[in-house]
Amino acid sequence: MAYTTINKPNLHFNTVTYSGNNTANRSITGVNFQPDFVWIKGRSGTYGAGYNHFLWDSVRGVGKQFYTSDNLAEATNLNNLYSFNNDGFSLGQSSPDAVTNGNSTEFVAWNWKANGSTVSNTQGSITSTVSSNSTNGFSIFTYTGTGASTTTVGHGCSSEPKFVIIKNRSNASGWVTYHYGAGATGLYNPNQASLILNGTNASANPASGGYLSDGYFSNVNSTTLTLRDVNNANNVNANGNNYVGYAFADVKGYSKFGSYVGNGSTDGTFIYTGFKPAFVMAKASSTTGQWSMCDTKRGVAPSGEFLFAEDSGATNSAPANWDFVSNGLKARANYSAHNTSGVTYIYMAFAENPFVSSKGIPTTARWSGLY
Repeated sequence: MAYTTINKPNLHFNTVTYSGNNTANRSITGVNFQPDFVWIKGRSGTYGAGYNHFLWDSVRGVGKQFYTSDNLAEATNLNNLYSFNNDGFSLGQSSPDAVTNGNSTEFVAWNWKANGSTVSNTQGSITSTVSSNSTNGFSIFTYTGTGASTTTVGHGCSSEPKFVIIKNRSNASGWVTYHYGAGATGLYNPNQASLILNGTNASANPASGGYLSDGYFSNVNSTTLTLRDVNNANNVNANGNNYVGYAFADVKGYSKFGSYVGNGSTDGTFIYTGFKPAFVMAKASSTTGQWSMCDTKRGVAPSGEFLFAEDSGATNSAPANWDFVSNGLKARANYSAHNTSGVTYIYMAFAENPFVSSKGIPTTARWSGLY
């Protein structure tokens, strides 16, 4: 069996950066595929600080946006993003909005490929609409809530997802996430796996920012999610409310989701991924902490940038933060966002290069020494 089935990860996930110019009908290219999920954030300048992370997907349709740095319901604005194109996306249909294309602002866009079309999924008690990519383990699914205290919904992934995000489209509600490594000790426990993407809560501390001790997920398997609408909240299954979910599975040589314990050292914890990362998002799960986002397009060790998924602020520069090597990542600073001693962190990572190609050829990226 081949080490990986994906030799060119940038045909499935890719980061692009661009400078805002406030022009209408602007096409952003260089993505290498037609994205189904686009996440944009101003990094610096006039519209970097104080402006939200913006998210769109092809299942809900162009113009329908969310903000991970807020809990607002879905909004429609074609002047932010109005089309998904063969090699990227277009901004500002008529009157461009500065939050995605403002002058004197640098932007970053993270892009994922699903299937480009949808199918009906009846594997759960709720029928979902799914766009699923069986090669890269990513799916987008939408459904309408029933109000039941416990229900199942088909996620569309080709295997058990390790990371899931769900957002209520109809009402203001937190961004509920499930992560395989978010148990109190960094081990799988679906009852402790709920973290809020627009918050900094710990996964096992009910008092820290919105975590509900029952958990929103009571089971996650290769076909369905079992959801619990805890305390009659509207986060995952309010009657008549519309929802969207993003599900990610591990794919050898392309994506990895796990946990690790920080050591507070410049010779930090090494995390084996099986590929050279292009992007990583990490979050403290045993204590409060931010969702830090780092990628190679904005730089890694010895200098680089962090953005935080729950924060509308501009780039936070943290020299010597992550070292992205050919088979994983290594922390190079005592930094609370990813390497405090004794703290358990979860992470999601996507590849720039697999460690070994499908033909058994090692990549030429820098090796991590003894690891």
